[in-house]
Amino acid sequence: MELKKNPKADLNLQRTLFFQIGLCVALVGTLCVFNWREGDGEAASLGALKMEDLTEMEIPQTEQKVTPPPPPPPPTLEIVADEEVIEEDEVASTEVTQETRIEVPVVEMEEEVSSEPEIFTVVEEMPSFPGGDQELLKFMAENTKYPPLARENGLQGIVVVTFVVDERGKIDKVQVLRGIGGGCDEEAIRVVKSMPQWKSGKQRGMPVRVQYNLPFRFTLR
Repeated sequence: MELKKNPKADLNLQRTLFFQIGLCVALVGTLCVFNWREGDGEAASLGALKMEDLTEMEIPQTEQKVTPPPPPPPPTLEIVADEEVIEEDEVASTEVTQETRIEVPVVEMEEEVSSEPEIFTVVEEMPSFPGGDQELLKFMAENTKYPPLARENGLQGIVVVTFVVDERGKIDKVQVLRGIGGGCDEEAIRVVKSMPQWKSGKQRGMPVRVQYNLPFRFTLR
């Protein structure tokens, strides 16, 4: 039994049309491809730069050259004429060997000896005037004279004289410890220096030097 096709469904009748359509599409695609490559070439050529078109630019120099300071002048050497010639015999040898002996000078230490014995202020037995304190006051009253200058100016007061009674009872180093002036200080020193020999002070049974303070009272009557 032979099958018959519908004339509308027969594709052979439209083969020529499909062929022409396909040919047009292929042609259009080929043209697009060629146009695309040329466009790429032009675009690529836009980014290419010729070395001849580049203009050389001179960059100004910003670094400043610092001139170094001039070097200091060389030191001057003073030439001294060799007038004296030292002979070899005059030069002492400084070579030290095992047999060399070094002499060390021996310095003797001198013992410090006190030029003066110790002066005490308080001892077991204090120095005393011959005859005791009563005789001392009597001697001071009989031998002290009121200075005229002090009397005229009405000077009164106490003059303290300090002195040292040595091991033999002699008076030494007389000076004013506290004065009032007007000649009273000098008068007190004169009286002390005119005193007879005292009885020396003792410490542990031995005579020693003792400092003694003696007040003089000057009073106008």
